[in-house]
Amino acid sequence: MTRSSMAEASAGPGGAGTIPGIRTLVPLAMPVALGLVLLLVPARRAGAVPAFAEQTGLSCQACHVGGFGPQLTPFGREFKLNGYTMRTKAFNVPLSAMAIASVTHTRKDQVPAPDGLDRNDNLAFDQGSLFVAGGVGQHLGGFAQITYDGVAKAWAWDNLDVRAVTRGKLFGADAVFGLTLNNSPTVQDAWNTTPAWGFPYTDTAVSGTPDAAPLIDDALAQNTLGLSAYAWVGQKIYAEAGAYTTPSAGTLDWLGADPADPGDIHGLAPYGRLAWQGQVGGGTLEAGAFALKAAINPGRNRSTGLHDRYTDLGLDASWQKVLSSGDTISTQLRYVHESSNLRASCALALVGDGTSADCAHGHLDEWRGDVGYTWHNRIGATLGAFATTGSRNGDLYGGNGRPDSNGVMAQVDYTPWGGDNAPLGPRVNLRVGLQYTAYGKFDGARHNYDGAGSGAADNNALRLYTWLAF
Repeated sequence: MTRSSMAEASAGPGGAGTIPGIRTLVPLAMPVALGLVLLLVPARRAGAVPAFAEQTGLSCQACHVGGFGPQLTPFGREFKLNGYTMRTKAFNVPLSAMAIASVTHTRKDQVPAPDGLDRNDNLAFDQGSLFVAGGVGQHLGGFAQITYDGVAKAWAWDNLDVRAVTRGKLFGADAVFGLTLNNSPTVQDAWNTTPAWGFPYTDTAVSGTPDAAPLIDDALAQNTLGLSAYAWVGQKIYAEAGAYTTPSAGTLDWLGADPADPGDIHGLAPYGRLAWQGQVGGGTLEAGAFALKAAINPGRNRSTGLHDRYTDLGLDASWQKVLSSGDTISTQLRYVHESSNLRASCALALVGDGTSADCAHGHLDEWRGDVGYTWHNRIGATLGAFATTGSRNGDLYGGNGRPDSNGVMAQVDYTPWGGDNAPLGPRVNLRVGLQYTAYGKFDGARHNYDGAGSGAADNNALRLYTWLAF
């Protein structure tokens, strides 16, 4: 799935330390979540989704930097952490939709061409999504997204975040306690530093991207289901603990996800998150950490009795400041270290031939950061950089056996209707953007990374996109 709009988080009274019970709670929570989605339909709404603007009576710029999602302002983070429950209307339609289309040019023709597309200069309908989203009373809220992938030409469930919240005191400070049921680690996060909502906020499957990435970078998105508890204390400290499991193959197939990619989770995959937010330098600073640990049966194959094991540890920070002119400066930074032991994949000869002594063990280090400036919530400019390095493994990676890739992405965008008094009302919003991605290394090398003479810069891509939400 391509990344889209919105943002969330979760918690609940008495939920934080009960990981052993989550395996029981997740199957029970699934029908509850579906029931809540159905409940929302007669009472209507959605999230960087225009239905949220109707529910709150606020323009998109109140919750989103640049007047368009998914990058959240501090107010937007509060809306998410409080379970999407804030409203000024007793009733609103909780339905929204969005569509993204683009044209992409790569420095050299892609060989082979992407499925069903040309080798270059591809005009594509990237995705179209429908949302059911909003709050029910003071304690329940969330959103569910269904997406048509215009490149793969298939429907599937997309982001899901359903919350139950209550409010109280902790250590004398006002606190929000919540539970979140979601289908992708970090999709519930309220900061745009973690993988689900990090820059770029829209991308495409039309041009090539590096192969190596930590598991937490969307590999489990839409093929897991997780329940976690969180506390948001004094609008400063955020703590979350929970775990993920894998729905049955039949369920994922019905939902449009690939049941075998990357496989199913053995037992539970615990996830944790800590973050601090405060005022520094006239802006809002966040610093945090997150962790995911998972044992996976690759391709759902249990015949070896072994598992692929991953441990992902991350650090993140962000800073956002609104200037006296009304312009906004923002910056995000993320580092993830992954250690892995792919014993099951090696035994099944999915990696190498199963005989290499260094087949199983490896590590990856990923850095991502970006700096953005938004003029009057209309014109934005962002410069991002990314780098992945890791241990050499000829069984796992092609070319010279290294996973190293790096590059930069620059984006300019225009959002005409993010503020108040939009001519078509708060439900219609539009962004037009231009992205350019340049690679210094790609899949381990600057030159001849694939053994066929291809250079990293051959994958440089220029993308013009339109993103409409209503």
